[in-house]
Amino acid sequence: MKTLTQEMQSAITPAMALDLLKEGNKRFVNNLKVNRNLLQQANETSDGQHPFAVILSCIDSRTSVELIFDQGLGDVFSVRIAGNIINEDILGSMEFGCKVAGSKIIVVLGHTKCGAIKGACDHVEMGNLTALLSKIQPAVYDEKTETENRHSGNADFIEKVSTINVKRTVHAVIERSPILKEMIETGAIAIVGGIHDIATGEVGFYDDTLLIDNP
Repeated sequence: MKTLTQEMQSAITPAMALDLLKEGNKRFVNNLKVNRNLLQQANETSDGQHPFAVILSCIDSRTSVELIFDQGLGDVFSVRIAGNIINEDILGSMEFGCKVAGSKIIVVLGHTKCGAIKGACDHVEMGNLTALLSKIQPAVYDEKTETENRHSGNADFIEKVSTINVKRTVHAVIERSPILKEMIETGAIAIVGGIHDIATGEVGFYDDTLLIDNP
């Protein structure tokens, strides 16, 4: 697998970027990882990087995006934080990745059995974690279908909140970043939300979050 150059990155459309991630995840699920010389890629990217995607995911140790999408060094910008939430620093990182560095797609990726989601559902308060979990609380309150056992012991409730949290984050990226919103509207980049099943490795994308020009 070749290391991405600026010319190669420029030729990738937002739709192609999504397909590259989908194909990579299929390889991961089927244990058909592409053979890469990572040391060579480290050398080839030492003077510059040209990733095609910015992926916001959870810090969960089972959700390493380079692995689950079968990508190499220099292929993706990986932003990781508990609960895949956003703040000004993360938005700024996304703006850099797309506007400055040329990435073609933003992915907001949640995962099943997320500890941060469980903590928010249980209204956990602990040090600095309290402020982080408060950013997930709106998704907890938005989930209306589970009227009983609205806590981490209810697996269905947790997964429903995880989905809502991803979709809220996608909308928040667009609402809070005029730079990224304009790039999406002009077709320069796409944005999509998805969920990673930590048991199967499979990533499913939410079609209702996909904003892409001429997919």
